[in-house]
Formats: sequence, structure tokens, C-alpha cells
Amino acid sequence: MSYYQYGYPGYTYLPYRNVPAMAYARVEGGPLAPSLQGYVFFREVPNGIEVYAEVNGLPEYKPGKGDQKPIGPHGFHIHENGSCQVGDKNEPFKAAGGHWNPDNQPHGNHAGDFPVLFSNNGYSKLSFFTNRFKIEDVIGKAIIIHQSPDDFRSQPSGDAGKRLACGVIMSYG
Repeated sequence: MSYYQYGYPGYTYLPYRNVPAMAYARVEGGPLAPSLQGYVFFREVPNGIEVYAEVNGLPEYKPGKGDQKPIGPHGFHIHENGSCQVGDKNEPFKAAGGHWNPDNQPHGNHAGDFPVLFSNNGYSKLSFFTNRFKIEDVIGKAIIIHQSPDDFRSQPSGDAGKRLACGVIMSYG
């Protein structure tokens, strides 16, 4: 599988000069979601960064019952360490650390807090703009997709549940 399959138009820049700074992460599911896979692209645009994600294999939404959290929409973040080591199969990807928070902001305002991913028969596509970081700031960090939605208020990390997938952000091109 290659990033060309995901329809990101960024590859058309490769033979030209003045290419915008770009980075990407190939996201792969762990033991809790082995079929989850996709890409997240970061592209420098005027006044900030465009983030584009396309993933497949997300679990379908299931409402929470009693004290159990829902499954989906899925929390989606940059985490502080660029490690996708599985470790404990019941609590994978802990080596990625906590949410990336370079400004020491309360949760809900971390630079690494992203919108949730909605599963549409396992597929999700998302594009958004942020001015909270530059491309060089995120290279070497990890992208994590969580089992549950982020509440954007629990401290320090939003209670988004288990980590389903991980990818390390790398320079593009």
C-alpha cells in the first residue's frame, strides 16, 4: 500500500522547486484493531498547516452502556514520542507517551489535539487547518487513533480510551 492510493495531491509537487514543507505518517493498527491502516499528511499552506487523514478499518460506532465508553467516534492526536512499539497487547502504544503539548496548555487546547475520526463502514477521511505548529515541530512524533472520542476536558489527556493505531511522522519528499 502506498500514499498514492490515498489520493493526496501532494505528490504532484515532487519535481518542482519551492515545494511546501510536508510530512506524513503511515498509520497501522495494533492488536486491538489489526486491520486499521491509513495515512496522515501534513502540508505547509499560507498561515499554517493542512492536515489530511484517510484511514480504513476503523471499528464501527457502538454507544456506551453503563460505565463503558462508546466505541467511536475515534480520538485522534499527535503524541509526544515517535515510538509505535506495541508493548502490552491490552494497552498498546504506551511508548508514544501522552498528547504532544509544547505550550503547556490545559487539555482541549494541546497543539496535538485533533478532531475525531468518524467511522463510515470502517472508512474515514478528514482534512483541517491548524496554525499551532510547523512541519519541523512534528517530525518524529507519533499519531495515535483511539477507541473512544476525546472529551477535550479531562486532564491531562481527554479520556479517549485504548490506542488502536499508531504511526510515526516523517519528512515527506
